Amino acid sequence: MVDVAVEGRSVSKHFGQGDAVVKALDSVSVQIHKGEFFTLLGPSGCGKTTLLRMIAGFESPTSGQILLDGQDITRLPPNQRPVNTVFQSYALFPHLTVAQNIGFGLQMQGKSAAEIAARTSKMLALVKLEAMAGRKTSQLSGGQQQRVALARALAPQPKVLLLDEPLSALDLKLRKEMQTELKRLQRETGITFVFVTHDQEEALTMSDRIGVMAGGHIQQIGAPKDIYAHPVNRFVADFIGETNFLEVAIRDGKAQLPGGLAVPVKCASAKATVTIRPEQLRIVAAGTPETIPAKVDHSVYFGTDSHVHLTLADGTAMTVRVPASESANAPASGTAVGLAINPGALQALED
Repeated sequence: MVDVAVEGRSVSKHFGQGDAVVKALDSVSVQIHKGEFFTLLGPSGCGKTTLLRMIAGFESPTSGQILLDGQDITRLPPNQRPVNTVFQSYALFPHLTVAQNIGFGLQMQGKSAAEIAARTSKMLALVKLEAMAGRKTSQLSGGQQQRVALARALAPQPKVLLLDEPLSALDLKLRKEMQTELKRLQRETGITFVFVTHDQEEALTMSDRIGVMAGGHIQQIGAPKDIYAHPVNRFVADFIGETNFLEVAIRDGKAQLPGGLAVPVKCASAKATVTIRPEQLRIVAAGTPETIPAKVDHSVYFGTDSHVHLTLADGTAMTVRVPASESANAPASGTAVGLAINPGALQALED
């Protein structure tokens, strides 16, 4: 049986009244396991930050419960919850040194000077900032400041660390480096991390499980590979990475695709939307059996691969991801080709 660190039971949060009420969260239930890196992923306004703030105690639910280690903490003030939060703005104290910033929370807890020094030293080593201990935070780079914020939040050894889009202010290269560092910190400390982001790559890269949110609801929870390969609905399929959609008829357990191709798919309906990831399609010669006829529009080079954009006979736009090693052989614009689908790549969606 999996140990549960954080649980939300039918949690709702409404702002306003009457016809003007806004349902930021609408009866959301979720279980976050102990020691996992759990990500709340979704677009702006989906409710992910509101849920995080309720776990932290900065917002109270309109209805429902928040539990930590099985204990109801719904009405407990933030300073009485064994959780810490790292915000988008690091909120460091510019007049204090790196070491003093890290030890601040321990000082507020009344820890002894010896305990503060030992714990601060351990945190400095964990985030690899031993050489910066005596510097003011204003003398640090953005990535170093973020490490200080993480060390300060981890120093009191919270049961859960909440992270509200902490990488969004960093440039692309540094953000990728910090993704690796965050996962390392979570693995080494064993603390439950709850991470909020709108960035799909961050979620796929770092998470043990992802909760995809939209419109105040959790649409799907699962491991990154499961959510990417088996989205439950069109929103999840479209939000997580790139994909292609086709509206098809289902006969005898097969999706009837353009050009007469019939592909097995799990679906109980007579009609469905199916999704195919761009890397699950291959461009072959026109007229090849068991393919979809298409015409090449243009290609976009990304370094690691190229995205070839095509149009089917009925006007449907499709994208194929071609590895860099094959990009030189990508067909020119206007070329008639066939699209072959990898076995098992077709996924029928619920809506």
